[in-house]
Amino acid sequence: MEFLVVAAIFGIATAAMNTFFYLAIDRTDLGKSVAIEFIGPIVVAAAMTRTRRNAGALVLAVVGVIVLGGVEIDGNAAGLGWLLAASACWAAYILVGARVAQARSGMAGLGVAMAIGAVVLVPFGAPGSAEVWSSSRLLVACLLVGVFSNAIGYGIDQHVLRRIPVRRFSVLLALLPVTAVAIGWLALDQRPSALDGLGIALVLIGVALQEREELEIPLAEPS
Repeated sequence: MEFLVVAAIFGIATAAMNTFFYLAIDRTDLGKSVAIEFIGPIVVAAAMTRTRRNAGALVLAVVGVIVLGGVEIDGNAAGLGWLLAASACWAAYILVGARVAQARSGMAGLGVAMAIGAVVLVPFGAPGSAEVWSSSRLLVACLLVGVFSNAIGYGIDQHVLRRIPVRRFSVLLALLPVTAVAIGWLALDQRPSALDGLGIALVLIGVALQEREELEIPLAEPS
């Protein structure tokens, strides 16, 4: 029962995080959206930082993300609001996701969580989904988004969270604003500036400097 409760919280937080993020990127550039959303992982990493080296690495990553975030979202209160909501859900995703990863091996925990999250989203998504069901192109696009942004991405996260501490995982997520800037440039013609390049460099240095402590994974008992 305890596992189901944790999985439910994880699934709902993940579903809400995705929903809020999609609402945000409809109003804000992709790279800046991911950079601002990174506030959640930053808070998690900061709360768990214990050494000067890790603190310095976190500061560099934070400064880089702030540079990538920019200030062009002035006057876009709705976009900022959705991003902050997604950021809070991202922090919950990390903390609760780590518990799910440690509680069940394989993808069982993730599967249960995603199923619960999908059920919770039905009342919000179903009323406006008629166009999708009548278009094979949109249906395939939605399926691909689900596979690549949820099943594969979150499956990798669960694999990683069983092997490294939450703090290090949170700092590694600083790479996401960097990749978001790259994808925005290549796919959406959202060209990064020289200042964005500086932000990317700071993030990469911060990620490289952090200490490499790992979780101890108990060996399986002989049968």
